[in-house]
Amino acid sequence: MRTELSASLKYSYPVIVRITSFVGITLLILTFLVFPRVVNRVELDEEVQIIIEQIDIPQTEQFDRPPPPARPSVPVESESEDIADDVTLDEFNLDDFDAWDAPPPPPEGPRVKFIPYDDPPVPLSPIRPKYPEIAQEAGIEGTVVVQVFVDEKGRVKDTVILKGIPNTGLDEAATTAIRKVRFRPAKQRERAVGVWISIPVNFRLKS
Repeated sequence: MRTELSASLKYSYPVIVRITSFVGITLLILTFLVFPRVVNRVELDEEVQIIIEQIDIPQTEQFDRPPPPARPSVPVESESEDIADDVTLDEFNLDDFDAWDAPPPPPEGPRVKFIPYDDPPVPLSPIRPKYPEIAQEAGIEGTVVVQVFVDEKGRVKDTVILKGIPNTGLDEAATTAIRKVRFRPAKQRERAVGVWISIPVNFRLKS
């Protein structure tokens, strides 16, 4: 009897193990399928129970600033007390406006700016202009005064004719001769500076 029972259990044991494993796996799968739904329901219930409180913020009142006080007017005395208060433009004759004297235009002077100096520039070589042939043939003589700007290195940077003899070539000859000469620069407190100087250039024919 015991032998038959042992043999029966021996043959039915694998079947019982398989059935038990299948039931366990099935329960585990059902648990995973059902548990997320329960969690979702709990989360939904918690979200529904959230209460949002509204706080009423009182509106701020804006106050209008009063305008600044007006500045007191200061009376200005007139330069002349003879001006009548009841004078109007109708009493002036504007027809003679063109006859009024207009101020003269400002004189057109050279582009010269005065720069003080202690020692003036000195040419390092003689200024020897070339006498133009047209002036020689016409027997023209004279003196051309040239305003010259000598920079701090002794170079001639700009020239302006102050007194010339136009249409003779003498102005151009004097300017060309001056530009070829180097100078010892002017000194201002032992420092070289650029200054304007006037240089007369004489043109004389040999007799």
